[in-house]
Amino acid sequence: MTTATQIQLNPRIIYFPKEGEPSLIQNEWQVWYGEQDEGGIPDLGYGDQKVLVPSHWWITHHKNPDIIERANNGEIGVWFAADDDILKHADMIEAGKELWPLVAAHFPIFRDGRSFSTAALLRDRLGWQGEVRAIGDVLIDQLLQGARVGFDSFELRPDQNLELGLNQFNLFSVTTQNSWRGKRSLLEA
Repeated sequence: MTTATQIQLNPRIIYFPKEGEPSLIQNEWQVWYGEQDEGGIPDLGYGDQKVLVPSHWWITHHKNPDIIERANNGEIGVWFAADDDILKHADMIEAGKELWPLVAAHFPIFRDGRSFSTAALLRDRLGWQGEVRAIGDVLIDQLLQGARVGFDSFELRPDQNLELGLNQFNLFSVTTQNSWRGKRSLLEA
């Protein structure tokens, strides 16, 4: 049985849907890192807690009847490591569109930006329409860039101020580049 020490949970996240305003919401998802794998999802001891499992774990366990049942109930999402080649998982992601209410991209350290590409590829090439969450070593400084490439929720590192994070989205009234959220602002001459 996996212990809760292997589960990360930040009680609130920043949620910023494509057509909405950023807000703080309760985090319903725990991130499981797949350590000490015993062949099943850990017993979280928190009732019907939803869990994000690593993609490598999903690949080897997704045919387990218990896993299928929980996935069909919307209780399982998948997260991708920064070094996962997201395009090699295109078939798995296509099948996941019917199962996973959420996918996440993990930032192992704030200065490793590979997960920005994961979000962009999920949105642009793989057509993911569901929620994409940034997890791991996510700082306030990454919110604007993350929102531009396709993230619509952010589980910030515990030492980050969530209220200050919400204000980051109001820093600029003009965008000079296209993004997942829309076209750049037209500047009047």
